[in-house]
Amino acid sequence: MMELDKASPKNLNRSVHMANERTFLAWIRTSIGIMAFGFVVEKFSLFIKQISFFLGRSGIPASQVPPPPHGYSSVFGIFLVGLGALMGVLAFIKYKDTGRQIDADTYHPSSILDTLITLIVLAVGIFLVIYLIQST
Repeated sequence: MMELDKASPKNLNRSVHMANERTFLAWIRTSIGIMAFGFVVEKFSLFIKQISFFLGRSGIPASQVPPPPHGYSSVFGIFLVGLGALMGVLAFIKYKDTGRQIDADTYHPSSILDTLITLIVLAVGIFLVIYLIQST
């Protein structure tokens, strides 16, 4: 019986495709995480609004009832859910494009998606810092 050569081009191509798929799945997990975080942020805003309403009706003096939230967290949560969905679509496009490049043996790494996501995460971080500073 002839043993398959582990370094054959067919096996290398297969392992490169599997690495591409693992990268795609990592992007998908990240996009799901961002959507989940956005969902939690949005629902926490709703929870805070309900608690404020309940405390206002429970006979607690108005001076002790916290002011209603500005509403930024609701918008921010919806933005994060949309960002996660967009990130999933972009990851799929990048995955298919990389697969075509691997098959054609013309792969050239592109950092456009990485740069875009980094800038968005930086903007989200800056927004959160500003939001937290204003809310204290």
